[in-house]
Amino acid sequence: MKVIKIGSRESRLAVVQSENVISALNAAGYETSLVTMKTTGDKILDKTLDKIGGKGLFVKELDAALRDGRADFTVHSLKDMPMDTPDDLPLVAVSPRADVRDVLVLPEGVSMLNFDKPIGCSSARRRIQLQKLYPQARIEPVRGNVQTRLRKLDEGQYSALVLAAAGLHRLGLEARIDRYFSVDEILPAAGQAIIVVQGRADADASCLSAWRDDNAWFCMLAERAFVRTLDGGCSSPVAAHATLQGERLHLRGMYVSADERIVRFGTIDGTSAQAEELGSTLAQRLRAGKETP
Repeated sequence: MKVIKIGSRESRLAVVQSENVISALNAAGYETSLVTMKTTGDKILDKTLDKIGGKGLFVKELDAALRDGRADFTVHSLKDMPMDTPDDLPLVAVSPRADVRDVLVLPEGVSMLNFDKPIGCSSARRRIQLQKLYPQARIEPVRGNVQTRLRKLDEGQYSALVLAAAGLHRLGLEARIDRYFSVDEILPAAGQAIIVVQGRADADASCLSAWRDDNAWFCMLAERAFVRTLDGGCSSPVAAHATLQGERLHLRGMYVSADERIVRFGTIDGTSAQAEELGSTLAQRLRAGKETP
């Protein structure tokens, strides 16, 4: 039997997520091997992503591994994926969605948020929404994997961090969470809490049939269409969160003008078959100034 090679970033979270896929493949009777690599985005930690090229820096090396056969599939956090993927390297499967919320993490041994130090926040999406929740706070960028960010926090560089709940839960670090923000308080990034597998267009992805989740797939289509229509990249202050009840899809999105003076939220409902159309339509409405509930 051919060994299925799974490509992953080297970070602990990326490996844990890849092991999630590997476990499903092994349970289905397939042999697997893990191939890890450090991406350009993992190497450059002294600049924010919008200054060094955005989300593509986390997938370039993994895309190359797919193309030259070093990997048969690669595993990513969906929220870290560029909105446009190459035709020869499509997204082939997504996991069930985990806890989609963002969370507040305080230094070890601390029980109160100290506004004398900045809150570490990795995205404009979070920063804009956090500023409304904590108008007195100073919010500054923080880079690095989860463990690196926690070390910076515990060393006293920040008063708190805002991270994705799903990542902390996957790493067994949920005890570090001080507060969960509702999706009404901080609307998540498109694709947050979903693991995605990418492969070659000519590859057979049927081995992933027991792992893939159709509900999360439709939510992904709606959310990414929303962001893509707004031309949102890695650091663009844009957010989208879809939920599915049966065949009914509900999408909430956030639009922010280039100068960040205008922030609009809106919702749209339809069927799962309309997922991409719904995402695009809501984006166009918000950009045109048509706020919805």
